[in-house]
Amino acid sequence: MTLSAVGIALFSVIAYLSGDPARSRIPIDPEIATHYLSVVAHALPASLALLIGPFQFATPLRNSFPRVHRILGRVYMVSIVFATIAAVFATAFTLDGVPVQVGFTLLIAAWTYTLVQGYRTIRRGQVQLHRIWMIRNYSLTFAAVLLRAFLGLGLALQRSFPGLTFAEIYSSSVWASVLICVIVPEYFILQRSPAPRAAPRGRRENTRSTNAAAIPVRSR
Repeated sequence: MTLSAVGIALFSVIAYLSGDPARSRIPIDPEIATHYLSVVAHALPASLALLIGPFQFATPLRNSFPRVHRILGRVYMVSIVFATIAAVFATAFTLDGVPVQVGFTLLIAAWTYTLVQGYRTIRRGQVQLHRIWMIRNYSLTFAAVLLRAFLGLGLALQRSFPGLTFAEIYSSSVWASVLICVIVPEYFILQRSPAPRAAPRGRRENTRSTNAAAIPVRSR
């Protein structure tokens, strides 16, 4: 997972640092000059966040270098903020149709909400909740990796099914990556959450007795 995140991050950065719209990974509207700029402004900080994320979840690094963890966390948060703002403009200008716009809009909203919750919980000292919200947030960041994986698979299938259009493949890839990155982390969060254990019978009886004794008795 880390290798794929680092690979896609570097892959995106190299393409968009060239400043050549012809090397864009998505179709660019030539009539809107700011379309390419919004894509670049989204891709660069999003790639940085994608690159930082895996190391934030490494427990030995987090425990040994807590200051570095906090600094990288701030860089990650700022990167997501800039990436989401640029993504709003890039989504509005996209040439890939309404289904793609709706999918990316939902992704942007969830990306922003989980980041805000992650920030609020750590400010309150709720470390466990902070980790849960950041798992959700980074999973949405990781949608960039799955999007390219599904897109590559779809383009490979296009050779056997020539009727498939790029728009259909791209739209399906967007929605598949978003849905998987929403559902999968919830499964692992639920699996790792400690289930409440029932108290022993004797302890339950003592608790009931204590509660009964605590009930005030009215005098007549």
